[in-house]
Amino acid sequence: MIDAIFDKIQVDYFHNPHSNPKSTYPDRLQEVFDTVASQKAIEEICRWPGYSTTPLLSLDGLARELGIGGVYYKDEGGRFGLGSFKSLGGAYEVLCLLQREVSGRVGREVSFENIRNGNYAEIVKEITVVTATDGNHGRSVAWGAQLFGCRCVIYIHSGVSARRKTAMEEFGAKVVRINGNYDESVTMAAEAAATNNWFIVSDTSYEGYTDLPKHVMAGYTVMAAEIAGQLPKNLELTHTFVQGGVGGLAGALCGYLWQTLGSARPRFVVVEPNRADCLFQSAKNGKPTDIKITDETIMAGLSCGKVSYLGWQILSDGADDFMTIPDELIAPVMRLLAEGTYSPVPVVAGESAVAGLAALIVACRNPDLRSSLGLDKHSRILLIGTEGATDPDIYRSIVGRTAEEVRSSLNRHEVSVRLS
Repeated sequence: MIDAIFDKIQVDYFHNPHSNPKSTYPDRLQEVFDTVASQKAIEEICRWPGYSTTPLLSLDGLARELGIGGVYYKDEGGRFGLGSFKSLGGAYEVLCLLQREVSGRVGREVSFENIRNGNYAEIVKEITVVTATDGNHGRSVAWGAQLFGCRCVIYIHSGVSARRKTAMEEFGAKVVRINGNYDESVTMAAEAAATNNWFIVSDTSYEGYTDLPKHVMAGYTVMAAEIAGQLPKNLELTHTFVQGGVGGLAGALCGYLWQTLGSARPRFVVVEPNRADCLFQSAKNGKPTDIKITDETIMAGLSCGKVSYLGWQILSDGADDFMTIPDELIAPVMRLLAEGTYSPVPVVAGESAVAGLAALIVACRNPDLRSSLGLDKHSRILLIGTEGATDPDIYRSIVGRTAEEVRSSLNRHEVSVRLS
């Protein structure tokens, strides 16, 4: 049963007055994001060791319970064994940085394949990449640095768990914990890069630092390309609920859908924690707006106070709606997916993975919000399950079982629909 908490808690909602569902992708955004860069990233990432398409689950039982036409959940928990969609962005950004630097040093263009095959290993090992992270991006950067052979330093804030820190160190990264929040760790990583001649590989962007984050966003579109091939033939999505954070993921998916589908794209809803709602506040103010995080959200990967410069340029006109949700909704949704009651199989979903689903449930059970978002029996919703149990201890404390125990219950469920 869906927890009664969804009928009691109020969420914040804002419709973007600048969105125009009938518009085509503006020429001015081609420099921010384009499908040529996406295709390049897709072709490269599909060649990496361990690549496989992640599942798209049809949550038919949940759709019936909510009175809508369909719910499709892209489960990124198994991506490259790293536990999240971030593995598509950070590692690809590292590769692009190495290609650029090696090409400049040898005086000719080198290929991704040259870097992957270790043809310039002596040059690569002298390069150090640095980033700040809540956990998942740093793990991807550390993995990419190990995969391609460069050095890696990662800054984390006081709220990042010990298990997430260890996960990055296991890939050979030097991890530095600071006293402060995520945005302060971004500042310290930038200062360290300037002092030591290191290279920032961030998943956020700001004026003066946009080239490499474009590659991160391009990497994320691997998911969109996979989803296009996984959906039932002729099925058209009506809505997409996507987690906010700094806006890189949301901007990438919004931009990709806007370019490829034009006016046929689904309604785009951005979801954030109410403790870290920089995109929501930016939408209300009509300009990028920083917020100060005083209490860390349980959705650790979304604990961001400053919007991505690139992501915001797309979302400011491309996103249709913005929502914020409280932390109280996260545990019930994680347990709902783990139980497999409304899904074809039990799903291991981390704290940040279920924000979109939590917002959807609240919206469907609130008549006014349901109407405002245009949700009805014909609605077909895409959700991005951005992570699995990236911190096993936290996952167990919330769900009451380990990720392994949840997965072991698969044989008690008939897999009636699993899109792959």
